[in-house]
Amino acid sequence: MTTRCHCLSGETYDACCGPLHRGAPAPTAERLMRSRFSAFALGDAAYLLRSWHPSTRPTELTLDPGLRWYRLDVQRTERGGPFDTDGVVEFVAHYKGDERGSLHETSRFVREGGEWFYLDALER
Repeated sequence: MTTRCHCLSGETYDACCGPLHRGAPAPTAERLMRSRFSAFALGDAAYLLRSWHPSTRPTELTLDPGLRWYRLDVQRTERGGPFDTDGVVEFVAHYKGDERGSLHETSRFVREGGEWFYLDALER
């Protein structure tokens, strides 16, 4: 897909989140978080489950087809680099449905066996 990536990185989908959705490991926690946003935008629940740490992953995930995720604003990152074992990414994800809204979340990520996983959201 040569269209702009849903995560708004400025890259095309094939150069950004596409390879991760097809099985390539994310090099950083932020890249994993961006790929998860793109998966929400594309309705790819299977990828969301695969990229969720087994210790906190739900058994199933049903996405709301009435929501359209259209903008991602990364607020900050802590650690989460290629040599870290954990990281934090704070972001705001915007959606449209019956009404417009946004999700402001600070997410924790862990890296095991060279692969990043979404762990959970920090309580606010």
